[in-house]
Amino acid sequence: MNKRENDNVVAILHPTGELRSAGYLSGFGNEFATEAIEGTLPVGQNSPQRVAYGLYAEQLSGTAFTAPRGENRRSWLYRIRPAAVHGTFSPYRQANASGASLHERFDEAAVSPDQMRWDPLPIPETPVDFVDGLYTMAGNGGSAAQHGVGIHLYAANASMDGRWFYSADGEWLVVPQQGRLVIATELGVLEVMPQEIAVIPRGVRFSVALPDGPSRGYVCENYGAMMRLPDLGPIGANGLANPRDFLTPCAAYEDREGDFELVAKFQGHLWRAGIGHSPLDVVGWHGNYAPYKYDLRRFNTIGSISFDHPDPSIFTVLTAPSDTPGTANMDFAIFPPRWLVAQHTFRPPWFHRNVASEFMGLVHGAYDAKAEGFAPGGCSLHNCMSGHGPDAATFEKASGADLSKPDVITDTMAFMFETRAVLRPTVQAIEAGHRQRDYQACWAGLRKHFDAGN
Repeated sequence: MNKRENDNVVAILHPTGELRSAGYLSGFGNEFATEAIEGTLPVGQNSPQRVAYGLYAEQLSGTAFTAPRGENRRSWLYRIRPAAVHGTFSPYRQANASGASLHERFDEAAVSPDQMRWDPLPIPETPVDFVDGLYTMAGNGGSAAQHGVGIHLYAANASMDGRWFYSADGEWLVVPQQGRLVIATELGVLEVMPQEIAVIPRGVRFSVALPDGPSRGYVCENYGAMMRLPDLGPIGANGLANPRDFLTPCAAYEDREGDFELVAKFQGHLWRAGIGHSPLDVVGWHGNYAPYKYDLRRFNTIGSISFDHPDPSIFTVLTAPSDTPGTANMDFAIFPPRWLVAQHTFRPPWFHRNVASEFMGLVHGAYDAKAEGFAPGGCSLHNCMSGHGPDAATFEKASGADLSKPDVITDTMAFMFETRAVLRPTVQAIEAGHRQRDYQACWAGLRKHFDAGN
């Protein structure tokens, strides 16, 4: 294999041209500079008359040019061919036997206030890659309105071979549940395992390889303002997700030609175009608009050490703000291993109804508010003002627990996509064979304990 390196990056190209990770740069939203061949990046300017090594200069902007400096996101790419070089796009329909589809139609059916839950998405029986294995569950807003989210699942058993994908509609938060993903992007390679996440910015092209075979997971497509770390307020300067634990890939490229395919999600629809080369041909780049990964196990959980169960906002990893202060377009929160020590307190999550809508998933282990029925790879939807909380078995156990001893929740990783607008499930999600139509029964065993005389 060929190795090209400078002081802080290594680009690895196998003889077949297959791209591999070249390492990572640490920090959230930093201004990075990385090159796979020394001398690629121009000094003191962005667009010289002639770029080194015969490359093209191209700016990739994730915000308006005139966005405030603290909000502005853009990167300069130095690549073998500009992104404009490809064939004409035509409509694309996913090729899979299940008929599942990725889309942005959230007005197909009336939204029921029912709580909903699903078993894990079945692994395909025929070869299906990441793009064809995408399955839209719910969403709100849309790419045209530039607010809201789309929530998708994926189940795949084949690597993307000679095809690449990008979404012009929103940034993608990818949460693997089964199987590692090798996400090769224009700006470098992310190797992501379950209990890690990846974020792919709007417009960045990528392919997904499955080194472990059959894979499954979740995707939140954010149509609004880009995700960022939440403010910590009285928590102080440290805690929750620490910026240094976010990793952005070093530059790595492939120079490969052939009869390939580029698939785009644009205005809620899929399109495909022929492309005669790999679009992952960026030899160097600098800027602050780039993909990144994060290990959820590094989250510094904050909790109560006196009484009462705190609001779940303290579990927020990333947030996408809206035009209403304090109200997010989307929050990504996790429920990792932690200690519960609150006294005189019902320790699991309390029963609640709220204005936000919650889509939950389980990556690993069991969720502490549900004794059974919520399996890794499964998901649930609790929409605005729909009551939810622990099931009957969990309530009975926690109500009689010995609070002189701490509860140590181990071997688990649940998460939540929370939005300010109602999540409208798709028809395919409502009618899915893996939907648990008896989900409400988990609360049927909650007995009456009221005694006016005591």
